[in-house]
Amino acid sequence: MTSADKKTIRSLTVPCYATDIAHYLKPSAFMDLAQELANLSADSLGFGYDDMQRYGTAWVLSRFEARFLQMPRWKDAVELQTWHKGFSGPFYVRDFRMTGADGQPAVLATSSWLILDVATRRLLRRENLEGRLPLDTVCPEDAIEEACGKVTMPVAELEERAEHRVSYSDVDMVGHANNAKYVAWAMDCLDFAEVAARRVRRLRISFNRETLPGEVVTLFRAPVAGGWAVEGRVGDKSCFCAELLFE
Repeated sequence: MTSADKKTIRSLTVPCYATDIAHYLKPSAFMDLAQELANLSADSLGFGYDDMQRYGTAWVLSRFEARFLQMPRWKDAVELQTWHKGFSGPFYVRDFRMTGADGQPAVLATSSWLILDVATRRLLRRENLEGRLPLDTVCPEDAIEEACGKVTMPVAELEERAEHRVSYSDVDMVGHANNAKYVAWAMDCLDFAEVAARRVRRLRISFNRETLPGEVVTLFRAPVAGGWAVEGRVGDKSCFCAELLFE
């Protein structure tokens, strides 16, 4: 792993456990890789997990968008880069770029983050990070120019597809279902034959409420142009809304 031009860069080979039946990188696996590099980048800049824990806080992902231009495959050598762009409104914005062995962009992504009070489970205002985010570490370059907007379900009759109880395999070190799991749940709502034969070209997701161990998430889907929208709810409260568009 190296750092250059205010970016954190990691070279890797796509592992088999991160791919689907056609050997392509799963969207949820890309989010796992992006999340790990974001943690390492924040650590190196002084506002990572351990630094936030000293204040009883943690970073939580609020919105994420990825554009899959050339979906990497098993054994492909890729390079993943991340950098933070500072604050935009209430959000801390971090971008990602994955390139293939030819140096061409394979995946572009942008993410918007908020701060959680771990004890109260309440979101904090960005002022809670004043003085702890070095301004000289900001890189203004865009992987995706516009930050991910809020994703909402279409005005259409929703189809209930499944229920999922949040369990051990879902929960991360913050104590709630990890963001990549929501994408996996959304993909599981779609017909296997469809997702096995087609590649996701664009993913957008809004995380509206954390889900905790033992909670049951009811999953709904609705068709949209080029793909599907999926929503997860606990009771009548929306936990996430995702939009998955296919090539």
